[in-house]
Amino acid sequence: MKSRLIAVGERAPRWVAEGFSEYQKRLSHWLPLELVEIEPGLRGKGRDAVRATQDEGARVLAALPKNACVVALEGRGRLWTSEQLAQRLEHWRGQGRDLAFLIGGPEGHAPEVLARADEQWSLGPLTLPHMLVRLVAAEQLYRAAALLVNHPYHRA
Repeated sequence: MKSRLIAVGERAPRWVAEGFSEYQKRLSHWLPLELVEIEPGLRGKGRDAVRATQDEGARVLAALPKNACVVALEGRGRLWTSEQLAQRLEHWRGQGRDLAFLIGGPEGHAPEVLARADEQWSLGPLTLPHMLVRLVAAEQLYRAAALLVNHPYHRA
């Protein structure tokens, strides 16, 4: 099984890219995670934010692996403990499908993206910078995978 983190936004700050790369490397044995960066829609004075979100959504949907289980990171999604995320990961693995985790742009996901998602996952009630969400999601996926193999990384 392969997984993708499909994220709106390009050129992460170095500290985000390095942190993500570290968890990507750690995950490689249990859940290979590929980062796919999506070009943001055009925003600014005289630009339509709804149109920008729709454009991003179309690019996100085009980047989805065929028949993937899609999990949208969404503030109104389900909150999971690390143990519950591990259970979800075990469930997703049991489906035998590739996984795609989606991070939207500044206004969130386009309605079409949320409609395509099989599940919505919330990292909590805080508003996080979207680049930081990449790093937190990768770390939590690593933690979940480590839990499943009784690796000592998780000590709760």
